[in-house]
Amino acid sequence: MAKVKSLYRCSSCGNEVAKWVGRCPGCSEWGTVDEVAVSAASRSSSASGAAGRRALLPSTAAAPISTIDSKVTRARPTGVAELDRVLGGGVVPGSVVLLSGEPGVGKSTLLLEVAHRWARQREERALYVTAEESAGQVRLRADRTGAVHERVYLAAESDLATILGHIDQVQPTLLVVDSVQTMLAADADGVIGGVTQVRAVTAALTSLAKASGIAVLLVGHVTKDGNVAGPRTLEHLVDVVLQFEGDKHSTLRMVRGIKNRFGSADEVGCFELHDDGIAGVSDPSGLFLHHRADQVAGTAITVAMDGKRPLLGEVQGLTVATQVPAPRRAVSGLDYNRVSMVLAVLQSRCGVYLGKHDVYAATVGGMRLTEPAADLAVAVAIAGSERDIPLRAGMVVLGEVGLAGEVRRVTGVGRRLREAERLGFTEALVPPGTDLSGITMKVHEVANVRAALASSGLSKRRREHVEAS
Repeated sequence: MAKVKSLYRCSSCGNEVAKWVGRCPGCSEWGTVDEVAVSAASRSSSASGAAGRRALLPSTAAAPISTIDSKVTRARPTGVAELDRVLGGGVVPGSVVLLSGEPGVGKSTLLLEVAHRWARQREERALYVTAEESAGQVRLRADRTGAVHERVYLAAESDLATILGHIDQVQPTLLVVDSVQTMLAADADGVIGGVTQVRAVTAALTSLAKASGIAVLLVGHVTKDGNVAGPRTLEHLVDVVLQFEGDKHSTLRMVRGIKNRFGSADEVGCFELHDDGIAGVSDPSGLFLHHRADQVAGTAITVAMDGKRPLLGEVQGLTVATQVPAPRRAVSGLDYNRVSMVLAVLQSRCGVYLGKHDVYAATVGGMRLTEPAADLAVAVAIAGSERDIPLRAGMVVLGEVGLAGEVRRVTGVGRRLREAERLGFTEALVPPGTDLSGITMKVHEVANVRAALASSGLSKRRREHVEAS
């Protein structure tokens, strides 16, 4: 009998060490090193296998690339338009898609809807395999969301061999596995959810997809840092990696492409999660704007680029006089360091003195604006609040702010302005040197923050504005 030897492997990066340690020396993660049993014979054979390797006659000869039919790998729409947008038109037969996200964000609801649309529109079978819920729980969700269909098959299994048996019986063209961390491969070492098991299950399902042409959708758990749980090789085994995001206090959900072998990896799909299911949002800009009758001081509209999609968002600033020696700075939905930099530029370059004011900066609707293009909107909103002057109606603000007070160019200004025009905005503050071809709205090119405040009517001080009004 071969002698069994123990070694220790990190479940995060796959690094192997001779003895157990609390912190992995490869990725510096704590508590990820697990003990695995390895046969000494298998270790010696793998080490000496390269030397005795011989050439074998391939079963399929290599063919010129011009003779290979590309139609077999053409994307097939799932019926969920926003998901198809991120996937690059749909799922490709034989591909493996990994959808990761935090618990409760709506991954299972989305994939159950995908299986329902696939069976209803394509008249093909879809197999939904779950190991986290019972079949009755999934049926209750399907009743609630209207995802019941006779060609959607359901199996509550965790054993990989049994799942393969279900696939042979059902013969589906779409397979949903919820989730890959709860599946068990009997011929692999380790516990369910461990690095060895997750790698073995994913490798087996990937081989199945490539051999049979079944499109496979995998649900993956995430760590506290938001990364896909399990070894990094899991992301390399699959064809597409998607991240499902959403704030638990908001109904808005977003699917981002992290990796895509069949299309662009910087697309974003928007959804709204309701009690009766999940629905795509083809025009999400209105979700991040607060519609009011009159303009209010301390607000500015900007256009962010989330992947290739322009989204209008509202930035709000509030300044409150205080006698505290260290005034408060509170930020929500924005980059705290960039907001602090903008405050310094306002005080040093524009005469907006905030040393005796508490400053609050936030976005509307749970939107996160972390790109530099929102800097000028933050500056305009805070200056408008300090001087109690509202911005003119129908104006959007774009630009990155430098420490010298200059306004720098940002990418995709033309696309951002066209989106603002489509939604009825008539005026814009943009950096100089911007390509304005095809733009009909009134555009002010401002070289620095001081010029931006003057163009927007915010150059007056609070007392001057009150006397003038």
